[in-house]
Amino acid sequence: MIRWFAVALVVFVGASVASAQNTMTITVTPDKQDHAGPLCVPLSVPAAWAKLDEVAVDVITGRDVARITGQLTAPSIMTEAIKPAKGGTVRRDLHVILTTRCLELVVHFTPIDRAKQQVARFAWTEKKGEYQELLLTLSGRAIPQLRYMNRPYDTSTKEARDMSYKVFHHLYDSAGNRLTNGGFADGKVADPKKLLYPHHRGIMYGFNKCTYGPGLKGKADTWHCTGDAHVSHEKTLGAEAGPILGRHRVLLGWFGEKNERFAEEERELTVYRVGSETIVEFASRLKTTGGTMKLDGDPQHAGFQFRAHNDVAASSSKQTLYIHPDGSKGAMGAEKNWPKDKDMVDLPWYVVSFVLDKQRYSVCYMNHPTNPTETRFSERAYARFGGYFERQITADTPLIVNYRLSMQPGEMTADQANAQRASFATPAKTATK
Repeated sequence: MIRWFAVALVVFVGASVASAQNTMTITVTPDKQDHAGPLCVPLSVPAAWAKLDEVAVDVITGRDVARITGQLTAPSIMTEAIKPAKGGTVRRDLHVILTTRCLELVVHFTPIDRAKQQVARFAWTEKKGEYQELLLTLSGRAIPQLRYMNRPYDTSTKEARDMSYKVFHHLYDSAGNRLTNGGFADGKVADPKKLLYPHHRGIMYGFNKCTYGPGLKGKADTWHCTGDAHVSHEKTLGAEAGPILGRHRVLLGWFGEKNERFAEEERELTVYRVGSETIVEFASRLKTTGGTMKLDGDPQHAGFQFRAHNDVAASSSKQTLYIHPDGSKGAMGAEKNWPKDKDMVDLPWYVVSFVLDKQRYSVCYMNHPTNPTETRFSERAYARFGGYFERQITADTPLIVNYRLSMQPGEMTADQANAQRASFATPAKTATK
């Protein structure tokens, strides 16, 4: 399935229209592909409308009209630069799930009676000192979707440090089965030798070669987190949940030699569920705490990466295959890595397909065109893949990145992946009528 994402265009309806009918009409201009998935439209709305978090939306497809539910959220890292269209209005983003191509959306800014709805909703829960978890709930049943591993940094023992030296996210399938690796962070390990490559954990972001401070003489490895280096949760900046998405934004501290806090990061993950497909958006704003900082590394231990469950490495890596943007499908168990494979640079997307508990899954990794160029990619048969880049950051030039993962059961095709990335990079356009 393919996600629509509206361009960064503010839609505004004046107060006179709001008082007259409490509705807004938005035209949608799709590309040539058929789409099914989330659509996000940045809005500027009167303050009274901004208090709503769910709204009714009429989807007009020509002769037919269908009513669905939409969710209003605060702006994301990627949309918050869009300011309110005029004084007295408030920025909100509208999210809907579209199952067919449409021409218009009519949004009704009136409260919804949730008691009369039988729809699944996301909800956040927490086990303090260990994790925050995003659930999808319906009729009293709660299925985990995403788990944020945020155990406080603890150096009391080696075991405690191994469990807490960096944060990351676990991903689950539609049945609530965990698909990602946690290394030592999953808790006490009966036989540590059976944990393969435990420094690769779930959905994560870091660099094994960070330099900072005067003359860039300070050093830190925020991937393996050796020495004093670590990445710690500091606070949750915001969390939202509803029928369309679950999202949170957290503030992280990056620490180097002598526990010096040399950078801070706002990390935001947004989850949509469309049938059996899970769409995860990852956005990050990384700032130096003073002076200049340089990020560097290697394709295996830096950048934005995904790592499947340890059981893939232990028992099914020979069944893993990769699909690349040229349409080629690698042999099972085969790998490509920069710099040996020169074409593994600035990939718009690629897919890993792996087997876990006898079920095949596919994860498509999408690289947004605004991300740094000369991103160098790496893949392993145990379903760890992703890319890194070199970048220098100053106080005036924070680093913002944007990625998308799409997970589904079965083997994804190159055509599906191409269409998903096109919708990410060149989204449908929206405007007021």
